[in-house]
Amino acid sequence: MTTSPPQPPQNPYPGQPAGYGPPPQQFPQYTQPDQQQPQPGQQYPGRQGQQQGQQQYGQPYQQASQPGQYPGQYPGQQPQYGQSFPQQGAQQSFAPQGQLTCRFCGGYPAAEATVRGHQGMIVLMRFLKLQGPFCRTCGIASVRDMTSKSLWQGWWGVGSSIVNPITMLMNIGPMQKFKSLPEPQPGPGRPMNPGKPLFQRPAMLMLLLPIAVIALIVFANLNSTEAKANVGACVVNNGTSTNPDVKVVDCTSLEAEYKIVGKIDDSTDDTQCEQYNAEASYVSQDGSNKYTLCLVHVK
Repeated sequence: MTTSPPQPPQNPYPGQPAGYGPPPQQFPQYTQPDQQQPQPGQQYPGRQGQQQGQQQYGQPYQQASQPGQYPGQYPGQQPQYGQSFPQQGAQQSFAPQGQLTCRFCGGYPAAEATVRGHQGMIVLMRFLKLQGPFCRTCGIASVRDMTSKSLWQGWWGVGSSIVNPITMLMNIGPMQKFKSLPEPQPGPGRPMNPGKPLFQRPAMLMLLLPIAVIALIVFANLNSTEAKANVGACVVNNGTSTNPDVKVVDCTSLEAEYKIVGKIDDSTDDTQCEQYNAEASYVSQDGSNKYTLCLVHVK
């Protein structure tokens, strides 16, 4: 008779090896009556007394200096992405819409004008200009600076000696316009330094240069032979007959050699001296300036 070997007992608990006891105990979850499980983003019930502004589940943490307000945030204003608020205590100045602002410091009000200067370089010349708009402070500073430089640099050349005074006079109009402006409201930049007034600067001494040159030219012309060589005056020839150097002298002096009996302007034709019974003649020509003196010996 054939018999089968004994079989192991059946495991009544699936997932557990036979003979290792009952499955792990599962504890039931208890809930209070009328209480629901919190959902993501909601607070647990019963925490109404916690501090306001506490972070909620699912929301990024944001620290506030005051309830509902970010540091530097205006009340009731929410920050936008990429936007930064000014720090507390910072002073800012914004010009009204349509108001001109200074191109150098950003202050207002400002006026549109052009400040000019000049530089003389013997043969060449250079014209300078600085365009606005300018506030009162920067405009006055620009006029003083450009005019002061023109006083030093604008005279060196024949053409520049004429153009430079005209250029400096053109700054009178902009200067009056700047002085009529009120004191500017501060802008984001730093205004120019006006410095001392022009009449208190050493550059004003350069105005004596053209005055001295003009005075020298007038003095030389008044003391030239042509200016003094009138009929009745006496002259002396310190040169030769081919290269004369005639000077006017006092007729009572021992140097007096000839006496002028006739003067023919704008002519080098000494044959006209025959009508004065002249014994000698002196012809002078310097560019377009020319004249002839008819002379007789002093007795």
